[in-house]
Order: sequence, then C-alpha cells, then structure tokens
Amino acid sequence: MLSYTSKDLAILVPMLGRPWHVKPLLHSINETVPDARVLFIVTPDDETVITKLDKISAEYIFVEYNEIGDYARKINTGFRHTTEPLIFTGASDLYFHKNWFERATALLSPTVHVIGTNDMGLDRTINGTHSTHSLVTREYVDKYGLIDEPGKVLCEDYIHEFCDDELVQTAIARKAWAWSGQSFVEHMHPIHGKGVWDASYTKDRERMARSGAIYTLRSQLWTQQ
Repeated sequence: MLSYTSKDLAILVPMLGRPWHVKPLLHSINETVPDARVLFIVTPDDETVITKLDKISAEYIFVEYNEIGDYARKINTGFRHTTEPLIFTGASDLYFHKNWFERATALLSPTVHVIGTNDMGLDRTINGTHSTHSLVTREYVDKYGLIDEPGKVLCEDYIHEFCDDELVQTAIARKAWAWSGQSFVEHMHPIHGKGVWDASYTKDRERMARSGAIYTLRSQLWTQQ
C-alpha cells in the first residue's frame, strides 16, 4: 500500500462567483487535511471572490473565463501550477468529511490512480459507478491524462458537465479506477437541498444537453480501444 500525507495533496478549486462558499470549504479542508495545498483558480474580473481570497491570504491564480470548458480549463491550469503528487478536482460547494483522504488514498496502488469519492447526493456517486470530484495522481495525468491528450486532467470540450464522466470512464477503461464509498466529500448542491439556486446552477439542464452529445461522441475513444 502506498503511503501519503496531506502534504502530498493539492486541492484545486475553480471559482466563478459564490465567495460565501470559501469559508465553509476551507473550514472542512483544514479540519481534515490541514497540510494540503489549496489553490483557487479565479476569473480575473471576479472581484467579490478576489476580495474574499485576499482578505484571508488564500493562494489563487487567474484564468480567463470562457463558457466552453471553464471548469476543466481551470483544473488543468491548476494542475500545471502545482507539483504535489496528488490532486483533487475540487469545487467551491464541497464539504470534506473526517477521514475522507485516508480512505481514498488507501485504495491507491501502482495501477490504481483515480479514486472516486461519495458526494452524498448523486445516486451514481453513492452506488460507486461515478464520482463528481476525484482524487488523481500526478503520475497518471503526466503519463496518460485524457484518452487523446496526456498531461490534462479534464477534457475542455464540454461546457461543464460530463468532464467528470470522461475522467471516470477513461480510468475504468484503463483499470486505473477505484471508488471509496466511505470517502465522503459532500456536494452542497441545491438539487440535493443543500444550497441556494443561482444563475449558474439553473443552467445545468441546458449545459447537460449540449455536453451530453459531445460525451457520446468522445466515448468512442475509450470504449472502442
């Protein structure tokens, strides 16, 4: 079994508004992985977020906004900006529960590099067939990455949704995936009654319809190997 501590972890947090998420997010991170590096990836004109992060001296970098692939692009940029052997594909609306890291890293091995967590809301992350937010080794991204582009964590072709599906399904196809049902990283999404609806959340359906077609096309890359 490989041995990791929270010093080996970089949690990447793309931001697009929602500065009120920062405090509870960091609280749960500090309570569970106090030595992890937390990197916020911010849109340059997102002034309320920047003000909040400056106030608490949080680490952040800028990535220009583009509707297509904004989340994935921020994760990929965050990956290139860090050096830790483990990265977590984070978001601002997450709450990390006790021992999530220990339970996830326990499943890493010389062949298993992508660990799915339980977001306590979406059925597929609860039954172990998917993960919205995952722990990934740097080795995996450097050597393999996307099915058609090493060095990237997530595909930037999607508007937002389905980039996590591609990460998981590609890792499954490579036999590099495992799911940790007891690694609880709670998604505080309003669809689960755990957050407040805003303009970004309400565009979920439209984004999913457009990105779903892209996913169907790209899925041939890993299903027809």
